[in-house]
Formats: sequence, C-alpha cells, structure tokens
Amino acid sequence: MTPVVLIAEELAPAAIEVLAHDFDVRHVDGTDRPALLSALSEADAVIVRSATQIDAEAIAAAPRLKVVARAGVGLDNVEVPAATARGVMVVNAPTSNIVSAAEQAVALLLAVARNTASASAALKAGEWKRSKYTGVEIQGKTVGVVGLGRIGVLFAQRIAAFGTRLIAYDPYIQPARAAQLGVRLVGLEELLRESDFISIHLPKTPETVGLIGEKELALVKPGVRIVNAARGGLIDEQALADAIAEGRVAGAGVDVYAKEPCTSSPLFAFDNVVATPHLGASTHEAQDKAGLAVAKSVKLALQGEFVPDAVNVQAGGVVAEDVRPLLPLAEKLGRAFTAVAGGVAASVTVEVRGEIVNHDVSVLKLAATKGLFSSVVEEQVTYVNAPHLAAERGVEVSLVTQAETADHPNLVTVRGALPDGRTVSVSGTVTTAGTRDIIKLTEVDGFDVEIGAEGILLFLRYVDRPGVVGTVGTLLGEAGINIAAMQVARREAGGETLMTLTVDQALGADLLTSAAESIGAAAASAADLRDE
Repeated sequence: MTPVVLIAEELAPAAIEVLAHDFDVRHVDGTDRPALLSALSEADAVIVRSATQIDAEAIAAAPRLKVVARAGVGLDNVEVPAATARGVMVVNAPTSNIVSAAEQAVALLLAVARNTASASAALKAGEWKRSKYTGVEIQGKTVGVVGLGRIGVLFAQRIAAFGTRLIAYDPYIQPARAAQLGVRLVGLEELLRESDFISIHLPKTPETVGLIGEKELALVKPGVRIVNAARGGLIDEQALADAIAEGRVAGAGVDVYAKEPCTSSPLFAFDNVVATPHLGASTHEAQDKAGLAVAKSVKLALQGEFVPDAVNVQAGGVVAEDVRPLLPLAEKLGRAFTAVAGGVAASVTVEVRGEIVNHDVSVLKLAATKGLFSSVVEEQVTYVNAPHLAAERGVEVSLVTQAETADHPNLVTVRGALPDGRTVSVSGTVTTAGTRDIIKLTEVDGFDVEIGAEGILLFLRYVDRPGVVGTVGTLLGEAGINIAAMQVARREAGGETLMTLTVDQALGADLLTSAAESIGAAAASAADLRDE
C-alpha cells in the first residue's frame, strides 16, 4: 500500500513535488477539525504549519501515523510527548528561517534608529516634519547581541558591516568562538550598561522568559534602542513600555509577543516603537525552505531512514555520509540478534570498530535498538520509541567503539547477555558493489559466516553429521520455500554447527519446529530482515 502524506496547510509546489512520485499526497483544511480527524485515519504522515493543531486526539485518530512534520521552526501546535509515546516522529525545519529572522532583526534596528515607521505614517497623513523624526547613525555604536546561536551569529555578521562594535551575552559559547566572530563576550549587566542597541536572539525556555524586566531595564545605557525578533516574553512588555515612557529607552523594534496573536499591547502607544506581527519567518524564501526541508524529512522517515531534524529522537543531528550505510546494518543486526537469542537480552552492547569511529556513531546504537524490538512488540518500533521500549523492559543498551578491526574496514557487532547467563553476538559489515551497498553477516554467535543480510534468514544449530543439508533442503522444498543462499559453519568436524539460510518467504512456527526436529537441531530461529 502506498503511504499517504496528508498536507493540512499550504505548502510550496516544490515541496509537494518531492513527495508526489513516491506517496499518495492528499490535502485537507487543517483548521476544519472534523475533516482533519477523518483524513488522519489513513495518514502515514501529516504536514502542518502553525494553524493546525496536532494534539493527542489527532494522533489517536491516526493509527498509521509515523511522522508529524511542522513546516517551520516552532512546535507550539504539536503535542510532542503524545507523539513520542506513540512512536510517531516529529520533525521541523530548524534552519529554514534563520536568514529571514536575522534580516528582520536588522530591519527593525534600522527602522527604530531612523524612526522610519512613524515618519512614514506621518507623511501619509499629510505631515512633512523632517526635524521631528531625526534619527541616529549605527556606525561607531556598540551593539549588544543577547544570544549567539545561529540567528544571533547571522545578525552579528550583518550588523558588523555597519562599522559597529559588537559585544554579546551567551553563557554557552566559548570565548574563542566569539573572538572568531569579532564579538567580545560580556555579562548581561555589562551588556545592558554599554550597548547603544540591543538585539535579543534567545530561545524561549523557563530560564529565558522574563530575562529582561524592570530590574534589567534600570541598568541600560540612557537612549538605548532594543529589538526583539526572537520569542515573545523574553522582555517584559510592560516594563519595556514604562522604560520608553520614562525616556530611558529611546525606542524599540518588536516582532514577537508574550501572547499571540497580539492586537493590544502597552508598546503600541508609542511612535518610537516599530511593531510587526511576527514576521521573522514571513518571506517567500523561508516558507519554501521550510516546506522543502520537511518534505525531505517525511520522505526519509517513510522510507525507514534516519531523519536528522527529528526533534524527539535521542540521537538527532547530522549523520556523516560514511555512517549512513551502517544504519540499516545496525538495525538488521538487532533483528538477527533477537532471533538468534530467542528473546530479549538483559543488556546489549553495540560495538563499532574501524575507521568509521572517527565520526559520531552514536546513532548506530539507536538503530540497533530499533532492530532489537521490531519482532518483539506489537506496536510499530521507530527511532523515536525504541529507547523507551528498551527502558520499559529493563534492557540497557550501550555503545563501545574501537579504531582498529582485523578483517574488515568497518565492523558492527551486537552482543548481549541473556537472563540465563548466555552471551549471544551477531556481527556484520557493509561492502560496496558499484553504487550499491551490500549488507553482510560476518559472525553469528561465535561462528564465522559471510552471507547477505537481506530478506529472511533461517538459523539452525546442530551437531555436525552427513545428510543434514539435504534434509533441510527437502523439507523446505516440500513446503514450497525457495532457498536463495546457504552457508554452513562449524567449529570442528563432528562438532557444533550453524546453518544459515536466506529464504524467499516467511516460515511459520510449525515449519521451524519440524526443521529442528528433522535434524535434531539444538535451536532453530528465523529473522525477517526485509526493510519495513
């Protein structure tokens, strides 16, 4: 069945084009609640902007839902905990509007410095009063940047071009990094006292809400102009209005408010306040970037691949290109481990060896964890809920890395201790044939093997003796099951032996039991390694 992608708000045509070839793209008005809930019943993914509420009720109405995508930065309209509990991935477009937001802050600063908005309004009202709207230059002034994140850095780079002196408050950035940007790090109080202009670029957190209030505004340099195009509530709006009324603050540029939509604020009473309705991301370019970014993320998610912009995945972030081919390997090793072990381990270690450990490989632990539980629980297992499933079952999953490996450039091993004290391991690697990555098992529970890890694997463990291969082949043939590949590994002649087969269709429990009984196998198990 072709996955259904539900688009609940307007999306750029280029973004829809990314999805149209591989998915059934449907549209619904996300603000029409009954229509939305009805359409979600068949959706594998839903894409929204800011008007559509994806809460616990909406998620419950979507039994097939795998990913919620917000074409923008914020996630105020998505109930992330409810999605996480269901194993639904939540993605957004965290870098789509950073240029637009930085430019909006610059625009507000310039407008406040030159009284642009009030002068424009007066002229349109028939007044020509040039002297009334005399402004100030930016060149040579001190600009204080509160927060040197991605947008703060872009703002600093742009405002530096005006010949300004830059200082910044950000307790989470290293002084060396600030120096590279030509910015001097200072404490918040020093920034307030020295700055001629202040621009806020912080996320909204319990620690940053109300960061600049009455106390802080009492410290500012007289005549300072303040810009907030980040998040509402970082500056106390009433305290800022009072400071403007008293003349301590010469003006402000405000794009965000504590409560939005906002059509009434004490700041609106002042001609020297430029107020805009949260336009930081309101450019055609930012909207197109956001749509394209989430469309690509949805496509990755529905294809079972890792999504760097997933906000509720523990190992989020950019995955190195060299690491990506090992993601399906780690997941398949997790599935194979569970089949060979015959149940859930008490603890599991994901071992990664080779040159690949020069990169961040923590995501391989997450992929292996996903594989461990894929055939164990009834609910869908995703990159989102795999760690929670492990924690609920008391399974500790750890990661070990080593730069050297004997036989392969890169090797991944899933090794676990079972409740009965046994230790089971499964290893594999990725080789390249032309442009295709081939996943291979290289070791199963101490037996050296070399067999492709595609499709359905059957493992039979028995004592070595003649005729076993023929017996197994006959049994599967009579059941109408074709063997694609087979390998027999033994520790010594007449000793413990492992037969590994790749077959074309799934085996029922009865057939597994029959195979084990026919050859006197100590264990028979199967792992379905087909991509979901």
